[in-house]
Amino acid sequence: MMKTIENDPAAPALLDRRDERVRHDDSFGGSIQAFWDRIRSGDLGSLPVIVGLAIIWTVFQALNPVFLSSSNLVNMLFDCSTVGVISLGIVCILMVGEIDLSVGSVSGFASALVGVFWVNQGWPVVLAVLAAMIVGALIGSLYAFVFNRFGMPSFVSTLSGLLAVLGLQLYILGATGSINLPYGSWLVSFGQIMVMPDPVAYLLVALAGIAFFFASYRTSARRRAAGLSAKSARGLLLRAVIITLALEAVAFYLNQSRGIPWMFGVFVGLTAAMNYALTRTKWGRSMHAVGGNREAARRSGINVSRIYTSAFVMCALLAATGGVLSAARLATASQQAGTGDVNLNAIAAAVIGGTSLFGGRGSAYSALLGIIVIQSIASGLTLLDLSSSLRYMITGAVLAVAVIVDSLARRSRISHGRA
Repeated sequence: MMKTIENDPAAPALLDRRDERVRHDDSFGGSIQAFWDRIRSGDLGSLPVIVGLAIIWTVFQALNPVFLSSSNLVNMLFDCSTVGVISLGIVCILMVGEIDLSVGSVSGFASALVGVFWVNQGWPVVLAVLAAMIVGALIGSLYAFVFNRFGMPSFVSTLSGLLAVLGLQLYILGATGSINLPYGSWLVSFGQIMVMPDPVAYLLVALAGIAFFFASYRTSARRRAAGLSAKSARGLLLRAVIITLALEAVAFYLNQSRGIPWMFGVFVGLTAAMNYALTRTKWGRSMHAVGGNREAARRSGINVSRIYTSAFVMCALLAATGGVLSAARLATASQQAGTGDVNLNAIAAAVIGGTSLFGGRGSAYSALLGIIVIQSIASGLTLLDLSSSLRYMITGAVLAVAVIVDSLARRSRISHGRA
């Protein structure tokens, strides 16, 4: 007969040790020890990118004091938003261990569709934007179909899609090659000048802090109910207050210039929504499972094909959304939209931010942190009036370091039985 904790003579001692472990985890020393244990086991989280970002900011601020000025940071937030949204889609596709090489072309095609439908055809701007996003989702559905039905590797299908969609972009733009969007329209204003009023920015930061506390408290309560170690409500409240005050200070500093761009607010909102979906929903758990071990996920009852389809569609949809934001930012739809380094920066941002190339591990906040790193490098070199060639070389080096750290962390997780 199996012995349970209720009839085990050692149960009181076991419970006492468990309670002691919970109290230990609530203490400052216990938190430091738990953090160190996670680092040793390869669970690095966002630590590498945060350390790297601190180094980048320190170096560029020392070389040019304008770098961390409120006006330059506001410009950086505007520029982060377009490629950042595209990178969110890359996080989705990397989570299942696949890749989409056509996100740049899809974003450029979406911007071209907005220009054609809105300016040339006279559609309402909202319908033009929705049509571009729907086309993006359809492209993702096509990738998912050839992947699930014929087993075509995503590298090949999306590479062919990159060429085909780029051809469509050039075709619909015609001989002129570009379409200027109405400068006085709300879409262009949204991409170039619209910022949050100061009270709205402070309120949204406060609401984010409150949401963070309740989400953490709910997680802690569920862990405590399951008999696992969990942080106390007091510790969670203190953490939420510190984070909220820090973000309020950042908002205050940015408000000394133009303020927080609404476009960046949309990017952060999409990031938070994606993080909730990946960490709090059945779909998110299935994404992690499929990326970690496809066959095990299939045997556990997960519809693997449906998960792959959702990842491809979400990636292409967010790429199209990023293309719309890019058109708003530049006030034009041109043949150059989505080309150049857009594709590589979107992928690099997700990887640099901490999303694993091996699948099964990642966070929506990887896109946010990664694109801030990339845009910080670009902004710093621009202020120093240095060649763009250096930006490519430095970004490539940072990407290589991020992949090496990911590989070493994965090896450490395997050795500690946490892969």
